[in-house]
Amino acid sequence: MNTFLQKFGLVLADSSLRNRLLFVLGALGITRVLASVPVPGINASQLALFLSNNQFFGLLNLFSGGGLSNLSIVMLGVGPYITASIILQLLTMMIPSLKQLYQEEGEAGRQKFAMYTRWITLPIAVIQGISFLLILQREGVMSSLTSFQFGANLLVIVAGSILMMWIGELISEFGLGNGVSVLIFAGIVARLPSAASQLLFSYDPTQLPLYIAFIAAAVAIVGAVVVITEAERPVPVTYAKRVRGMKFFGGQSTYLPLRLNQAGVIPIIFALSLLLIPQMAATFFATSSHVWLANAATAVLGMFKNLGIYGTLYFIFVFLFTYFYTAVTFDPHQIAENLQKNGAFIPGVRPGLPTQEYLGKVITRITFFGAAFLGFIAVLPIIMQSLTNIQQLTLGGTAMLIVVSVILDLARRIDAQISLREY
Repeated sequence: MNTFLQKFGLVLADSSLRNRLLFVLGALGITRVLASVPVPGINASQLALFLSNNQFFGLLNLFSGGGLSNLSIVMLGVGPYITASIILQLLTMMIPSLKQLYQEEGEAGRQKFAMYTRWITLPIAVIQGISFLLILQREGVMSSLTSFQFGANLLVIVAGSILMMWIGELISEFGLGNGVSVLIFAGIVARLPSAASQLLFSYDPTQLPLYIAFIAAAVAIVGAVVVITEAERPVPVTYAKRVRGMKFFGGQSTYLPLRLNQAGVIPIIFALSLLLIPQMAATFFATSSHVWLANAATAVLGMFKNLGIYGTLYFIFVFLFTYFYTAVTFDPHQIAENLQKNGAFIPGVRPGLPTQEYLGKVITRITFFGAAFLGFIAVLPIIMQSLTNIQQLTLGGTAMLIVVSVILDLARRIDAQISLREY
């Protein structure tokens, strides 16, 4: 507690850190105001019934920062932006020039990559907006709209999604942490009071052992996520001695920290986003006039309602995305090349290609354990739901993973900023 208070005091004392923190709080305040402004023509009672009976839209509410729960003008949230990021990062594995742009061309390349992501976000937001409005009209959540009203509502919610994307990028640049993750985190935290009140009102004394077991599991999950997120595999690195004039340089030993889970919370967000796409398409086509299309959509929805199938797909996607994101962000070839250029080597490993292969084997091995653990923690609430028949546990487990990972990322970034100013 004393360490926390000392760090908090350092943050408040440093004007730059204080301004960054205040910027994040101000941006989140704006998003909460936007999330409370509904689009016109909403049937509130029908909306509450629709959301309570639809787990798919409950998960989708995560990406809207809570804006979907009352069909606000930012109901799409950062979902289109996340989908665009997934598409582009998948393309980096197939298009070498795009991968070079993302990994090797420095800040200019990353800015161009971000610009491509924004361009793709707009058509995705339009497609999702049209699908949302048609689904909500069909379910009776929104009144029947004229062509002009439909276009106006579409323009508003697409603009809201672009605005949320912009706020997220501003938080990343001028605030602390990854802006998209912070927005999702804020949406989850904002829903905690209402979730707690619902739990109190629906409290059943006969289910007290289940509540105690859930609290114990939640504490265990938080502890396990913290341990795995902070775990590192140190790779020793030695710098060769060099003589310049009458002075010796180098010769010291250090280590290269390889995290057990290099990707953090990103695989969970990617996996959920990818799982939501077929569900959204199936929900849209479930009442199609074409019988075969309606039957296929109904079959897809039925498949996702099966907890066994859904949990298996969720685990596989989290596992694969952990490897995928690690492969995109961690390049053994580039690290081996940088070590060789700086006169550094790993003891017992020759510089160049052997170092690259060694680093590749190490990161593949430790990522396997990190990805398997992250996938297991992600599906653990689904296992608990199948045992207890309490639907809220699935959403709570996913939200908990995101909240813990974002808090740890923010703590690391604050520590880095404090250390930078101390030196």
